[in-house]
Amino acid sequence: MTTTISSGPPASAAAPAGTAAEAITAYDAIGGRAAVTAAVDGFFERLLADPVLGPFFPGGAGPRHRAYVVTILGEALGGPERYRGPDITAAHRGLRISDAHFGRAAAHLHATLTGLGVPLHLSDHIVGIVAGLRPAVVTA
Repeated sequence: MTTTISSGPPASAAAPAGTAAEAITAYDAIGGRAAVTAAVDGFFERLLADPVLGPFFPGGAGPRHRAYVVTILGEALGGPERYRGPDITAAHRGLRISDAHFGRAAAHLHATLTGLGVPLHLSDHIVGIVAGLRPAVVTA
C-alpha cells in the first residue's frame, strides 16, 4: 500500500504546470529505513517492558523478528521493502492476542514515534496504517 503525504501546501488552480506539491510516502516522510528501524527498536523496548505485553515475547524479540517487523512496517508505509516472511495471521494464531492487547501495542507505537520526534499528525497516520493489520494479529 502506498500512502502519500503532501510535502507542501496544495497547489492552486492558478499555479503554473509542474509546480504542484510533490507527494511523498509516509516512509520517506519519517526518514526511510533508518527511521523505521529506530521505531521498531523503540517499539520492542516498550513491548518487552510492558507487564501485559512482555509475556508474549518469552525469549525476547530477536533480530529476525525485528527484521520482519521493519519490513512489514516499511512496506505498509510505502517504502521499497517487500515482506516475504511467515504469514502474519499464521504467526499470531494461538497467541490469544485481544483487541485490548492490539490497542495497547498501538499506543506503544504511537509513543515511540512521538519520542523519535515524528509529528503528531504523521504518528496518527502511521498508527492508522498499522491498524489495518489488526485482523491478522488479533486472535482472541
